[in-house]
Amino acid sequence: MNTFPLFFKLEGRKVLIVGGGEVALRKADLLSRAGACITILAPDISHELQALLTDDKHQFIYENYNKHYMLGARVIIAATDDETLNHEIHADATELNIPVNVVDTPPLCDFIFPAIIDRNPIVIGISSNGKAPVLARLLRARLETLIPQGYGKLAKLAGDFRSEVKAKIPTLTGRRQFWERAFEGQVSQLMFAGNETEAIAQLQADLDSAAAAIHHKNHSDTPVNTTPTLSDDSDKKTPPVGEVYIVGAGPGDPELLTFKALRLMQQADIVYYDALVSPQVLDLCRRDSDKVFVGKKRSNHTVAQLGINELLVNSAKEGRRVVRLKGGDPFIFGRGGEEIESLRAHNIPYQVVPGITAANAAASYAGIPLTHRDHSQSVRFVTGFLKAGAPNSNFKNFLNTDETVVFYMGLHSLARLTEGLVDAGRSSDTPIAIVSNASMPNQQVLTGTLATIVAKQEDAQLPTPALLIMGDVVSLHHDLAWYNLQNQQHSDALAKNWLRGGVTGEATKQPIDQQAHALSMVANLAMQQEDGPEQLIID
Repeated sequence: MNTFPLFFKLEGRKVLIVGGGEVALRKADLLSRAGACITILAPDISHELQALLTDDKHQFIYENYNKHYMLGARVIIAATDDETLNHEIHADATELNIPVNVVDTPPLCDFIFPAIIDRNPIVIGISSNGKAPVLARLLRARLETLIPQGYGKLAKLAGDFRSEVKAKIPTLTGRRQFWERAFEGQVSQLMFAGNETEAIAQLQADLDSAAAAIHHKNHSDTPVNTTPTLSDDSDKKTPPVGEVYIVGAGPGDPELLTFKALRLMQQADIVYYDALVSPQVLDLCRRDSDKVFVGKKRSNHTVAQLGINELLVNSAKEGRRVVRLKGGDPFIFGRGGEEIESLRAHNIPYQVVPGITAANAAASYAGIPLTHRDHSQSVRFVTGFLKAGAPNSNFKNFLNTDETVVFYMGLHSLARLTEGLVDAGRSSDTPIAIVSNASMPNQQVLTGTLATIVAKQEDAQLPTPALLIMGDVVSLHHDLAWYNLQNQQHSDALAKNWLRGGVTGEATKQPIDQQAHALSMVANLAMQQEDGPEQLIID
């Protein structure tokens, strides 16, 4: 190691920053979070710095540098663009034996500011020893996706229980086993889900149970193992109930997953996934998890919904962590509500992770605003088919010209929909678009009117998954479209993109490192769903 990583306690300690500009602001922001008493020394101090350091413990000195202001400082930061002055500050600090950091000048630094992941009280620092600070920040950004905010609360909870655990579990091995179970089990999941009160109660119950087991072993006639374990034969025979995560997988592009979706996918024991989940997204699930296809396409249901419900319940009862991976959003034509009704009936704990549904993904990537002050004041999400495959023929509900209507599962009944809308009174000149494979490199958009779209689709043959967007906002597509143009301009780069799997959107043939793959994730959108409620109106 070129430098040794240490964590400096600065709570209530004086830190001198020489300089009053943008660089000083960045350092002051970090140091103030650590509780430091900051002194800013500079003839000119920015308004942003003054707005940041409003606490009385901080001090502003509007003077040129003078060595005597170093007295009493725990550390010193030189944040000026004067090279001669920076060398002088370094020499004076070295003479006084005070650690100094001269920003962006590694040879004059006794310590380095790392890229920081803050999950207080857990703090992670990443340093390149000044060689590649941008790379260190990129690594930090990637790790942020895998370390949820709940880890900080979990660490605080452990701190609150630390003394009690030490008193009730006398051996180091026993305590290690106890904390491993807590951090990898129900306690951590409750904390990550925001159920802090339940997490505390669960940890207390686990501790009392562990203490009772140890007491029983120590006072029984049976010889006691010198390395006590916190589990017994009954635990092995009756595994604890697992948990089900209903996860929205988004529109297919893995870069649009949420942090939480990625975290749960990475820890799943078994994954039940839909036909609309792309290979690239599925590849981000834990490598050794079981992956079971339960997809449903039009008139071809691999597993009936009741069967899926039963699979989720049975897997959770086996003590497994179950991910139900659904294209798009679980609660918009995704039948997620039916699945959690079944879970509740069997007292199975569950979480729901939303995804941005196909309407949002398709509209955004096609450059078609779902609402626009000049064209549409509301949007209606409609399924082309109702329960049991009955067609949705409520055409009289879709005649408002100030409203955008998005049809899910409507491509195969395009002729019936367009004819029904015109017969019900909608103008045949109403703009309509078909968006196929939304957000993926092979996305296609076809626009027309209710009078022309059927013939255009017969020629174009856009494939599913696809949805229909109807309303005046479709007329904005030609001016606002960005994604397909971007694909054309960068087709060579997309063909080599290991994350997206090439311009066809097919899974890459090269081996993919899942962890590296997972580290690329940042946010979330959505995709199409099968069957569901009739419609959702958003005003």
